[in-house]
Amino acid sequence: MASKNRITQLFNIDYPLIQAGMIWASGWKLASAVSNAGGLGIIGAGSMYPEILKEHIQKCKKATDKPFAVNVPMLYPEIDKIMAIIIKEGVEIVFTSAGNPKTWTKHLQENGIKVVHVVSSVKFAMKSEEAGVDALVAEGFEAGGHNGRDETTTFTLIPMVKEKISIPLIAAGGIATGKGMLAAMVLGADAVQVGSRFVATPEASSHKNFKKMVVDAQEGDTVLTLKELAPVRLLKNKFYDDVQSLYLKSPSKEELIDLLGRARAKKGMFEGDLEEGELEIGQISGLIHEIKPAAEIVKEMISEFEQAKQEVARL
Repeated sequence: MASKNRITQLFNIDYPLIQAGMIWASGWKLASAVSNAGGLGIIGAGSMYPEILKEHIQKCKKATDKPFAVNVPMLYPEIDKIMAIIIKEGVEIVFTSAGNPKTWTKHLQENGIKVVHVVSSVKFAMKSEEAGVDALVAEGFEAGGHNGRDETTTFTLIPMVKEKISIPLIAAGGIATGKGMLAAMVLGADAVQVGSRFVATPEASSHKNFKKMVVDAQEGDTVLTLKELAPVRLLKNKFYDDVQSLYLKSPSKEELIDLLGRARAKKGMFEGDLEEGELEIGQISGLIHEIKPAAEIVKEMISEFEQAKQEVARL
């Protein structure tokens, strides 16, 4: 990519391409592979005990001399320990999500860390800018995993957020190609965050059964459900069918919680139980057809991005 922009300069990376910090998929192997390829790799702390995160950070530092980040859901029960480890280990970039950015932004920045917050609405984008974050991820509801309640699509959300904020903006949700990357940036994003595409890589820590189901997915195979708890996009399977059957009985919130149980996402995505597990992935999975190394994905996306720019210029 010929020129630098606000995100590549902020993170000191080659390309405005960021790998999402996904639970059960993004450990040190994936993060270091993406960073070594010129993007920004992220370790997903949401599924890690503090000591496990520490191990992943240390291994990532040995595997790459490029910048990488850690994603921290603000609802994490031992977040004090997580943040202490991040600071002690010298992580330079933190992506926060699912909570109030005011809680940790200033503290992290005082320790030399750049802070990016993930939002799903214009309202929370503006609140995050007020909290002083260095950049934002605006994520449309096409994305896999937990989503915002407004169900705003990426291509609607990005220009709306861009209209209201001045800090660097990263688009997420439904992006897995260079053409999608260009489209998001034309709408106002400075970079893109890609999750689902990097699940289908050898470096992702998710189970091979889950990866295969992702590449076999077709249009319409994912759905947003459990909105009474925390809206989540997942692949249809027996667990999803059980949720739908329960909905026919007009369940209480407590009944939905009982059905969900504990460690449902781990069972599906990490342990490979395709029947009883929660299989979180985005709508773009219908466009993912093979498992390939993360570095190849970065190379292909950037090459397609550049080619698409030239094609548009000829219109």
